Amino acid sequence: MLKIGIFGTGHLGKIHIQQWKEIPGVELVGFYDPNDEHARSAAEQYQVTRFEDSMALLQAVEAIDIVTPTIHHYELAKSALLLGKHIFVEKPFTNTLAEAQELIKLVKEARVKCQIGHVERFNPALLALGDTRLQPMFIECHRLATFNPRGTDVSVILDLMIHDIDIILHLVKSPVKRISASGVTVMSETPDIANARIEFDNGCVANLTSSRISLKRMRKMRLFQRDAYISVDFLDKKTEIIRLDTKEAAKAATSFDIPVDMANGEQKILSVSYPEIPAVNAIRMELSAFASAVMNDQPVKVTAFDGYQAMEVAHQILKKMSLHNKLHNE
Repeated sequence: MLKIGIFGTGHLGKIHIQQWKEIPGVELVGFYDPNDEHARSAAEQYQVTRFEDSMALLQAVEAIDIVTPTIHHYELAKSALLLGKHIFVEKPFTNTLAEAQELIKLVKEARVKCQIGHVERFNPALLALGDTRLQPMFIECHRLATFNPRGTDVSVILDLMIHDIDIILHLVKSPVKRISASGVTVMSETPDIANARIEFDNGCVANLTSSRISLKRMRKMRLFQRDAYISVDFLDKKTEIIRLDTKEAAKAATSFDIPVDMANGEQKILSVSYPEIPAVNAIRMELSAFASAVMNDQPVKVTAFDGYQAMEVAHQILKKMSLHNKLHNE
C-alpha cells in the first residue's frame, strides 16, 4: 500500500481526500491543515486522521499531496523532497520561478516522482481525441468563470489561464517566439480578466482569453490545422472533429459526411465526427496516475518541468500585461 498524506483541506483538498479514499492500493494516512475549521470539517466528514504537526505527517508517509494556497507550495514540497518523499503539487507549481527551479533540482537529486496538478490534461473531452493527429497552427481558448473570492490570491493568469497554457505547450511542442497581452483588475487585487497572444517558432499562434468575472461559465479550446477543425469543450465534456478528406479517407467517419466541390473540380468530403467521451473522473485519474507512477516506477504524466514551463509563460504574460497597462496609463 502506498502511504499518502494530504496538506490542505480547503475546497479542492476535500475533493482530493474523497478521491484518494477510492483509489486501490493507496492508504490515506492523514492530513495537515493549520486551519481548525477546515481540519475539523474534513476529519468529521471523511473520517481521516488530522496531524497537528506537519513534520510528523511527512515522516509517516511515502508521498504527499499538496493542495494548499500557492504561497505554501515551495516550503512544503522542499521539506518533503529533503526527506525523499514523492510529491503531487497542485497548479501553479510554486509562487515564483526561482522556487520552481530549485524544486526541480531537488526532485532530480532525491530521485523521486513529482507530478503537477494540471487536471485538464485528464479531462474526458481532451482524452477523447486519443491518437488523433494534432498539428494545430491556430488555437483559440476561452476560459470564463463567475466571480468567486476563492483563488483570487493569484491573478486570473495563474488561476485559470494556466490550464490552457499547459495544454497548448503540450500540444504545440515548439519554443515560444513572442507574447503580447493585456488585462484588467476589476474585483480583486490581481487581474481578473486577460487576453494573451502566444506565437511559436513553428508558426502556430494561440489566442487565450480568461475571465473570472463572467456571467456565464465557459471552458473551450478550438484547434485549427491543415484540413481540420477540432473543438474541445472541457466544461460540457464534448469533442467535435471536422475534417476535409478525400472520399476514400472519409469512409471511416463516425458521424455524418457532407460532399464539397472544390474550386479545382475535385470533390472532397467534409466529415464531422464526435469521438466517444470516456467516462472518467479527471481528478481521480490524475491522482491514480501519480500513485501508479510511484508504485511502478514509471514517468509521471505532468512533470515538474511541465509545471515550470507553464509558469514561465504565465509570468511572461503577466509582465506583458503590466507593460501594456503602464503604457496605456501614461
